[in-house]
Amino acid sequence: MARVLHISEFTKGGIETHLNEVLSYQSGRHDIYLMASEQNSSAETLQISRDRLQLYPYKRKPAYFVRAIKAIHRKVNEFKPDIVHVHGTFAGVFLRTLFFFKRQRPVVIYNAHGWAFLMDTKPWKQRAFAFVEKVLALRTDYIINISKHEYEMAMRYGLPAKKSGVVYNGVSDTIASSRPPFATQPDKINLLYVGRFDRQKGFDLLLEVFNEHHFANVQLYLVGDTVLEEVSYIFPENTVKLGWVNNSEIDHYMRGCDAVIIPSRWEGFGIVAIEALRNKKPVIASNRGALPEIVSNGLNGYIFDFENKQELADIIKRLDKSSLKEMGQAGYDIFEQKFHSNQMNDQIERLYEAALQKRSEDSEGSEERTALSSDLS
Repeated sequence: MARVLHISEFTKGGIETHLNEVLSYQSGRHDIYLMASEQNSSAETLQISRDRLQLYPYKRKPAYFVRAIKAIHRKVNEFKPDIVHVHGTFAGVFLRTLFFFKRQRPVVIYNAHGWAFLMDTKPWKQRAFAFVEKVLALRTDYIINISKHEYEMAMRYGLPAKKSGVVYNGVSDTIASSRPPFATQPDKINLLYVGRFDRQKGFDLLLEVFNEHHFANVQLYLVGDTVLEEVSYIFPENTVKLGWVNNSEIDHYMRGCDAVIIPSRWEGFGIVAIEALRNKKPVIASNRGALPEIVSNGLNGYIFDFENKQELADIIKRLDKSSLKEMGQAGYDIFEQKFHSNQMNDQIERLYEAALQKRSEDSEGSEERTALSSDLS
């Protein structure tokens, strides 16, 4: 059993799903603790006891960055973890900056959950983000990439191959429920979007397509909202805003719909996609990031070129319930083979064991070298 401190910036959204899977698995195996910001994190929905959770005051502003680093420093000194498992770019910067000039530190496992240098931004910013990641990798024992695409791009930007590997995100089986599925219109194709209403997720593109084409036989349900900033959108008549719902409720909405749509501009992984496969729902996804690793075009959904809005519109126009149902069953088979949480948690557990073993061997080697040096003097 190891003492494991998990650190995250925000948890709302897909990262909460990931954390809950990991925390639930580790709760009986390790002595675990979680730190996350008060903003966009919920003690009620995180799968960890309240006495094992610290929500620190935070906003994404420089003044709060220093406070976050100080809060992490205090918790590290108090908890004395064997492993710090850090989630997300900002949390990764806070934690590893703290350790940068310290000789003694716990094992650091880092998962960016989507590289900042792969965002749709200016090239000089991408290079700057990559440079920071390469520097901070010096104080990292292992870097988790959440897809092959993320790994390949990380290698292209010069991150250390010896410290890097791929661990796909995973989710558990659905929980049996007597509750009926979410009520939808049986005479229409019912599509579901789940996620933040922001540019990364391609939400603007999705609404553009629906506003331009007015699909008469399609109803679009929207689970989510804005997170970091308020944006004004024009919602077509055949959309229904449902707001944020607890992750435990996602299956309820997915079971009632015919397919899930994920139009992301960039996507490190796409947990919503595997939640859809778990519920036997096909996925309509952009060709960005890891989504083509989850969705095989024509088998368990459709892939469209993000740069071609008409391609997405054409896919939506030709959808039919019978084909979608067949794709949903194929998607469930893929979920069981590749994206179940058992595989993910087993891999993380092996990483912990290997990292702790290497740290122990390095420590023993250092002691031997010190003893030899003392004997020679």
